[in-house]
Amino acid sequence: MAEHTGDQASDSSPEDISFDTAALLHTLRENRGIIVKASVGSCALALAVSFLIPAKYTSQASFIPPALSSNASMASMIAGQISSLGGGELLGGTKNSGDLYAGILRSRSIISELVKRFSLMQVYRVKKESQAEKELDSDTVVNVDLKSSIVTVNVSAESPALAHDLASAYMDVLRATNGRLALGQTAQRRLFFEQQLEKEKDNLADAEVELKKTEEQSGLIAPTGQTDAEIRTIAETQAQIALREVQLASLRDSATEENPEVIRLRSEINDLQGQLAGLQRGNGSRSTAAIPTSKVPEVQLEYVRKEREVKYHEALFDMLSRQYEAARLDEARDAPVLQVLDSASYPDAKSSPNRISILLVGFLIGLIGSSTWVLLREYLQAKVAAASQSQAD
Repeated sequence: MAEHTGDQASDSSPEDISFDTAALLHTLRENRGIIVKASVGSCALALAVSFLIPAKYTSQASFIPPALSSNASMASMIAGQISSLGGGELLGGTKNSGDLYAGILRSRSIISELVKRFSLMQVYRVKKESQAEKELDSDTVVNVDLKSSIVTVNVSAESPALAHDLASAYMDVLRATNGRLALGQTAQRRLFFEQQLEKEKDNLADAEVELKKTEEQSGLIAPTGQTDAEIRTIAETQAQIALREVQLASLRDSATEENPEVIRLRSEINDLQGQLAGLQRGNGSRSTAAIPTSKVPEVQLEYVRKEREVKYHEALFDMLSRQYEAARLDEARDAPVLQVLDSASYPDAKSSPNRISILLVGFLIGLIGSSTWVLLREYLQAKVAAASQSQAD
């Protein structure tokens, strides 16, 4: 008997479903006027809202980042410094150089720089810089092509000129940031020699002033012959010692005392200091008899010392200049280069709002909302009617 009842229930299920579906369609057809009016009204409201949304224009720029394979150490150094820019959380899935530079573009440092440069607090009509940064971030889309690693930057703004300028500025600030982060060993070496060269330039100028004062006070002119040769030899030896001391100081920033290059420089400095001591005593091993500075007359000795100081600084300045130029060339060769593929475009058409999409969404909201309301109302009315019938029985 139970099985028979179950069979009847299963047999009647399709009829119930068919009946319910037909009833739903019948209810919707009877209330089609309400549904149509609600859909049209929702479309009209959506259209009105779309006209209230400010129009935006999008400018696009793209560039080819340096390959990680050719600049692996530099790229890893840059990646290690991204956290200081406020974008460390953006590099969790870094797989190639494109991802790396996309993370730099989305960093707070670059966005903050653009907010200040273009006074975006006034443009976005906000009171806090952080709010302007969020607005700019939402208006900026950075895409990385997985195959080619080409990075594309899309920037939207309420005017074509601002969109174009912002996209161009992204490229400019990225270049500056890339150069600032790429301070590797060669760049540090260049900075070190630049500082030493600037200091030696001042020392040379001071020595020349002192020599001129001595000439005016004593009336002497530059010595010649063996005295002049001795002065030049001593000055060059002192300059060689000073240069190797500078190189040793630069090398100690990245090497230990057991480094072969450090040991070699220390050995050369000791040898040169021994040669200098011999020259100053007048017992050098040169075939030309060097005249000891102790045997030069007192007035001339003062002049010799001043001129030796000038020649020393001249020789050292010349050596440091060559070292600085070599370091500068090394830095230029090793620095990662960003190749701009497409400069920022000037948008000639609006990119948003898409009024057709807004209209379609409004229509769907009105259609679904009104249909749901009609069916829910019909269901509640049926429930009330059934309750009243049961009470009457």
